[in-house]
Amino acid sequence: MLSFVGRRLGYGFLVLLGVVLVVFFLFHALPGDPVSMMAGQRTDVATREAIQKELGLDKPLAEQLKLYMKDLSPLAIHEKGEEAQKKYSYIPLTSVGEEEVLALKTPYLRRSFQSNKEVSEILLENVESTLWLALAAMAFATVLGIVFGVVAALKQNTFADHFIITTSVLGISVPSFVSAIVIAMVFGYYLSDYTGLNLTGQLWVNHPFYGRTLHIENLILPAFTLGLRPLAIITQLTRSSMLEVLSQDYIRTARAKGLRYYRVIGKHALKNALNPVLTAVSGWLASLMAGAFFVELIFDWKGLGFVTLKAVQSLDFPVVMGSTLFIAAIFVVVNIFVDVLYAALDPRVRLNS
Repeated sequence: MLSFVGRRLGYGFLVLLGVVLVVFFLFHALPGDPVSMMAGQRTDVATREAIQKELGLDKPLAEQLKLYMKDLSPLAIHEKGEEAQKKYSYIPLTSVGEEEVLALKTPYLRRSFQSNKEVSEILLENVESTLWLALAAMAFATVLGIVFGVVAALKQNTFADHFIITTSVLGISVPSFVSAIVIAMVFGYYLSDYTGLNLTGQLWVNHPFYGRTLHIENLILPAFTLGLRPLAIITQLTRSSMLEVLSQDYIRTARAKGLRYYRVIGKHALKNALNPVLTAVSGWLASLMAGAFFVELIFDWKGLGFVTLKAVQSLDFPVVMGSTLFIAAIFVVVNIFVDVLYAALDPRVRLNS
């Protein structure tokens, strides 16, 4: 088991390394002058040279890549001194020569070109909104998906079954940005007087008298939109799993013993049919966080996706690079967790790998 986990960690490291390289070279291939973004177009030469030196833009591309990897590495060699320690927030481990030290630190994602705030600070300020949105969408999709899937399986080849399957296929086929626009206009604008829902809004709103207040109603439309695709997938997965379980001998044996129909369905069939469904659901949270970009933009939901797309529009590359690496790290961690969960539940996974 330890060797299995070690291999998965090694694969995850290679994936993150590949993402870092791709993002870094894309950053240097795209147009835009970081110095002008930070200092403005009308600035003196000395200021521009100082910013270039601070960002390492005056060095060859290979040297810039080396410095960027050094910033991202949790274990790296840095200069001694209060200024370097304040910039990287490192913990010195041991001295390496007279002027350098081997240090342990959190990855340094550099600073935004637009606000000059640290990218890690920007991500932490906005990740909560995206996380709540993804969790709400996943809960909505899981509960309704299981219910619809069970109904479709129990009513196989009836109108209800055909309707649920057709609707789920439509939910898989329609892109999230299209469904977001339609849902926002219909329920958040034209029918807002009846639904009580807003076209845009945040989960937490600062009130001048009551302080920070919670507005759950603002979460409904974006969570519903983001959850449509996983809802359709969970519905079909639950249906196929239930049909397979219902055809097993132990289900017929339970019915032959005289057990009530709904007791057989709930205690025996559903319990075994949900195993592959719940295992698959555990790996979709990262996908929802990454897929929330356009949904957040359309509903003006201030999360990672909204901040990233705004950074793309303003060519704020450190924010784009930082959020991309952050989402990639979430994908890697969640996939490793799911792989380990599969291996713990089924030893054949470890043997086959």
